[in-house]
Amino acid sequence: MSDLISGVDNLSVTETKSGGNDAGRIAEVKAWLASQFDAAGKDVPEFEYTPRNIAHLYNLATVSQAKTQAANIVANDFRQKAVEYRAQAARIREILENVGLAQESLPSNVVSSAQVLANVANLLNIRDTELSSFLVAMGDLSLRKTGVEEKRSKVQKESKILLDYTRKAIARLTYLKRTLTQLEDDVPPCEAQMENWRTNLAVMASKERQYLQQYSNYKSLLNRVGYSQDISHGMLVEMAEHRQDLEKKTKPIMDTLRSYQDLPPDKALATLAIEDKKRQYADAEKYLEDVLHSALTTTD
Repeated sequence: MSDLISGVDNLSVTETKSGGNDAGRIAEVKAWLASQFDAAGKDVPEFEYTPRNIAHLYNLATVSQAKTQAANIVANDFRQKAVEYRAQAARIREILENVGLAQESLPSNVVSSAQVLANVANLLNIRDTELSSFLVAMGDLSLRKTGVEEKRSKVQKESKILLDYTRKAIARLTYLKRTLTQLEDDVPPCEAQMENWRTNLAVMASKERQYLQQYSNYKSLLNRVGYSQDISHGMLVEMAEHRQDLEKKTKPIMDTLRSYQDLPPDKALATLAIEDKKRQYADAEKYLEDVLHSALTTTD
């Protein structure tokens, strides 16, 4: 039926204008429908014979008749070949009976072997039981076996690659699951830390506002008292360093002046003090000479 439908699709639908042709086509279509439904044991259903329907049915009938004719030709050919095969089989059977090789006179094992040989020939799809035919069929079977083995090897390699990919995917999935579990475990501590940071951030924001307010107040205070850049921190540090340099330079002078502070303010008293110092110096020299002289005497 599919062949018929495809045949109808391939044919062009033509609509004739003459009434005689339409009547002839309608008659052919009715006859064809009657033959088809009679063969199926059913009545032809009622339908409207429009030009389009008649054209489709006429094309379908034409294709069906052509297919039927071709099938009859093939069937007749098969029947003729069957008759020829039967005649050849009868002739071969007669020859075998004449030489004493009839099937009834053969041993059962020979009949079984012949049947097995015929089954093998049918399995190998060969038309005779010649050795060459078996060899060719076996060679073809070996080639197909080789092809199947190559395909099998290729499929095994692909399966191995897919298995490797699958193992890697499973390992990656396991790693991702473990990472997900670890991240889920890290969520509570991180949330607590984030909450702490949020609290600290709020405190720092409050401190920032407080410091900004204090800075504004101090700035207003400095402006009110007349603050200038000359008394800035850098300037004060520079002045302190300059003071230290001055102290280093004046220290020797101050030490010299302090040595003169022990002298009396009167000149006469100063003269007496100097004479007293000279006398003390002379006594010290005499005492040193006595000590040295006594030391030398003791040594002798």
